[in-house]
Amino acid sequence: MSKHIGFKLIEAKPQLKDDQEGYKVVYPDGYVSWSPKDVFESAYMQVGDNNTITQANVDSFIKDTEVITLDGKTTVVKAVLVNGFVIVESSSCVDPANYCEKMGAEICLDRIKNQIWMLLGFLLQTAKEGIK
Repeated sequence: MSKHIGFKLIEAKPQLKDDQEGYKVVYPDGYVSWSPKDVFESAYMQVGDNNTITQANVDSFIKDTEVITLDGKTTVVKAVLVNGFVIVESSSCVDPANYCEKMGAEICLDRIKNQIWMLLGFLLQTAKEGIK
């Protein structure tokens, strides 16, 4: 049996079934199913109004960050995302006398968040349009 990755933009609402928390799920073709809460929440991310990626989506996708300084003038930030994917960015200055780890980390984190915007946008576009 081969493996496949699926992307669908679905509608869902919390619903109890046999006293178990879960979600009623409605697929684009009208098919309706029910999913236990933990299964659903590990597979789906709520998007914003009008099917948009939000700042909250981007921010919540970062599970952990690590900041290190190299050579007294370079900041490296490693971000581990909630799905285990890792993004690494760096920022550096010319003169170590001007170095600020906090500023370097902010620059790197902004770059990482821009990448997450792009990745989640790609995912949303695929969920909306499928892979034709």
